[in-house]
Amino acid sequence: MPDIIMYLFNHYVFKEMNFGIKFTFVFLFASSLLFLTCLLFFNNITVFAQQENTTINADDLFGIEKIYPTKSDGREWYINMSNPKNDPNVTFTFNPRLAKQDDGSWKIRDDHIRINVDTLNGTEEWKNVEITGYVKIDSIINPRKSVITDIDWVARTDQHNEDFPCHGLSLHGGIYPDGSAAWKKEIWFTGGYTKEKSVPKITDSLMNRWIGWKTVIYNTNNDSAVKMESYLDNSNSNHWVKVFEITDNGGWYASSSDKVFYSANCGRSKDHMVLNSGPIVTFRADNVVLNFQDLSIREIEPPK
Repeated sequence: MPDIIMYLFNHYVFKEMNFGIKFTFVFLFASSLLFLTCLLFFNNITVFAQQENTTINADDLFGIEKIYPTKSDGREWYINMSNPKNDPNVTFTFNPRLAKQDDGSWKIRDDHIRINVDTLNGTEEWKNVEITGYVKIDSIINPRKSVITDIDWVARTDQHNEDFPCHGLSLHGGIYPDGSAAWKKEIWFTGGYTKEKSVPKITDSLMNRWIGWKTVIYNTNNDSAVKMESYLDNSNSNHWVKVFEITDNGGWYASSSDKVFYSANCGRSKDHMVLNSGPIVTFRADNVVLNFQDLSIREIEPPK
């Protein structure tokens, strides 16, 4: 039936039109066709962008928002909230006592808290990572100002042992009970620390309230520099805000004297950049009674 209609139109209607009418008719028909094609094309682009955005902003296994997507076939680790010590990847330095709380979180009291997530044989070490955890500080153990008191996610590192000082290479993304934040670099343990790069008062006191703390580390500029980013969920509502970022592309020096720094014989410069992967990521806290939950590490796809 459509073929008959087109035949009759062409031979009895279109044939009788003068040139101007024919031209107008063809122009309007072509314009309409082009408009519909463009509409469909851009609509498809919009849908694709929305799908990409959904993938990037997907939540992790704990329902916590990701800042960056997990790398294709990338490694992920999530703490065993039923029993954090029942995990072959995890070691607790100094073997502290854990107490489960009514809300499902865990309380730990120690001057030096170190929850170490190791790399098993045959698996890739941690490199470009997003490290996440929720914490609440109940109290400070020693109130003296000279005692370090902080929450600190540590990456690209190995064991911290004075017998193997060069293994202590690492990056530290920390937040303090007063609400300030900082990044430190450790070129060797213990005489290779840099001075902090910090920002004051990103939030109010952390005492007796839950917050989320994320640190993100990834290489940039064809592995010639390293970017460090800090994110805070200040209201314990899964709403993350970037509060600090720095890039180390050289010139961030260890604060010790040359004599002390080079005594370790690590073969590194005083502004050595931590561009390497590392077998351990550590959830660290000092001088606090700490509640923690939903700790995780993901190997990420860095932004282009």
